[in-house]
Amino acid sequence: MNVHPLPSLDVVVTDRRSVADDIVLLTLAPAGGGDLPEWTPGAHIDLLLPNGVERQYSLCSDPADRSAWQVAVLRESAGRGGSEFVHALLAVGEMLRVRGPLNHFAFEAATHYTFVAGGIGITPLLPMIRAAALAGATWSLAYAGRSEGSMAFVRELRGEHPEQVTVYSSEAGERLALDELFAAAPAGTLVYCCGPARLLDAATTLAAGLGWPAGQLHQERFEAKETGAPVLADAFEVELEYSGMTLTVPPERSILDVVEEAGVLVLSSCREGTCGTCETPVVSGEVDHRDSVLTPEEQADNEVMMICVSRAACAKLVLEL
Repeated sequence: MNVHPLPSLDVVVTDRRSVADDIVLLTLAPAGGGDLPEWTPGAHIDLLLPNGVERQYSLCSDPADRSAWQVAVLRESAGRGGSEFVHALLAVGEMLRVRGPLNHFAFEAATHYTFVAGGIGITPLLPMIRAAALAGATWSLAYAGRSEGSMAFVRELRGEHPEQVTVYSSEAGERLALDELFAAAPAGTLVYCCGPARLLDAATTLAAGLGWPAGQLHQERFEAKETGAPVLADAFEVELEYSGMTLTVPPERSILDVVEEAGVLVLSSCREGTCGTCETPVVSGEVDHRDSVLTPEEQADNEVMMICVSRAACAKLVLEL
């Protein structure tokens, strides 16, 4: 089983409302009453939708309120059908199975924060902004989107924090100058960035050019990053330490596919290296990390891997499965 088996539970949709063009905010309460599991800013949950699709959504409510969770869902017509189902068919009163929470975008203590959001990337940053304000830290938010009508929570944020929030609407000809923003960040600033791949790629390049130390820039990706060709083009072996099996993984298949076919239970969701659900401990062997979850430092540690996309960089891996 995985290193972090996630709890699952039934919740009821107690409210849904539009918060921007093609974005609906769902409020989810435990079906049996009581409190939901604890979570920290940056966490997400998996929605196991009735149409068979599983999708990850960042929790954007207050962690102190355990009576309900809130997630904001962007309609993605080119997606796998999860957001279309939510927008078209999911009604108040419906019951859902959810899994989590899981956090690979942890909020760390600092005296100053710079938050950068692109579109729906605002969602995991909302609880962080609340936590920063509660801790008495100084912070700023740069929020970019296609138009103000497409940007969730923009009115609330600007109304509550007019001095800290700057909005950039491309429709209005406003451009987020990320290079200037990063160059102006005070020493010791932690930067949290979430949004489309082009924004995160630009942030990574700029941080490297400025010589920022590891851990200063934190990012969460909603879409898989480009990784290029695998380190090892041939088949390799995977020994499952707990299951007592050694399996061959061919070039055209993932470790996850081969392990599941052998009858070993592994929790998984996105299958593209963005959610972290299939995180698996590595006993030995060198990993070709191809996920969009682990930091470069975590990948270098070689202690865990996302078996839905990552592969071996050697002839044999030994995994805690």
